[in-house]
Amino acid sequence: MTDSFYKKLYQSHQECPKCPSPVVISQFFVDLMQTLFPDFSKKTFSSQKELELHLNKLKIELDEMLTRNPMHGEVDLEDVAESFFNELPAIHERILDDITAMYQGDPAAKSRSEVIRTYPGFYAIAAYRVAHVLHSHGVKVIPRIITEHAHSKTGIDIHPGAQIGEHFCIDHGTGVVIGETTIIGNNVKVYQGVTLGALSVDKKDAETKRHPTIEDNVVIYAGATILGGNTTIGANSVVGGNVWLTRSIPANTKIYYQAKMHNSDTEQTDIYVYKEN
Repeated sequence: MTDSFYKKLYQSHQECPKCPSPVVISQFFVDLMQTLFPDFSKKTFSSQKELELHLNKLKIELDEMLTRNPMHGEVDLEDVAESFFNELPAIHERILDDITAMYQGDPAAKSRSEVIRTYPGFYAIAAYRVAHVLHSHGVKVIPRIITEHAHSKTGIDIHPGAQIGEHFCIDHGTGVVIGETTIIGNNVKVYQGVTLGALSVDKKDAETKRHPTIEDNVVIYAGATILGGNTTIGANSVVGGNVWLTRSIPANTKIYYQAKMHNSDTEQTDIYVYKEN
C-alpha cells in the first residue's frame, strides 16, 4: 500500500471523527426495544426507579448520537431527544396496536407475546415507528440506519419517511418494500413480497411523491407490485397475489391475476380481473 493511500484513509477519518456508527445506533434501538417490550428483553428491572434511570440513560445516548450526527441538515437538535422521549408513550401504544393487528390478522398467532418474540413484521414495524418520529423531527441518516438494521434482520424494507396509519399488519413479510413517499391508511394488511414502489428512479424526482397511496382497510396479497406516486388503492379493496399495478383502482374493488390458456394450453394470456367487493 502506498503512502498516498494511508493519507487518504486518515483524511476520511479526520473528516468524520465522531460519527455514530451503525453498530452504535442499532444497539440503541435494540436496547430501546428490550426496554419497551419485556418479551423481547434479555433482562428485567428490579424496580421502577431502575427502569426510569435506564430510560434516562437511553435519552442521553440519543442526545449524544444526535449531537455527533454530521448530517442533521438545518435542524436544531437541542430538544429532539427530549421530544422523542416525550412521544415515546404514544410510539409504544402505536406499536402495541400493530401487534394486535398481527395477532388478530394471523390465525397461526397464539398470543401477542409470540408476535413480539418471533414475527419479523413486528420488528420491522417497530423500527419504522421509532425511526419515523426521528425522521419527522428532521433527523438525517440515523432513522435510515434503524430501518436498515431491521431490514437486514427481517428482509422487510420500510423507509422511515413513509406515512403509515394505525393497526398495520405485515404477515410473513420477507421481501416487502415500502418506499419513502408511500402513504398507507389505517387497518391495512400486506403479505410477503409486496412492493410499494416508484415508477421512476430518476434523481430529479427525489422531492416528488413517487410511491403509491393505500387507503384504509386494504389487503394486499403476496407478490403484488404497486408503483407510482399518482396510484391510489381505494379503501376496502383487495389486491390479489402477483398483481402489477401502475394506475389507481376505486374503493371496494377486488383485483386479481388470472392466467388464461389458449390452443390446448400452449399459449397463455395474463389478464387482471376487477370486481366490486
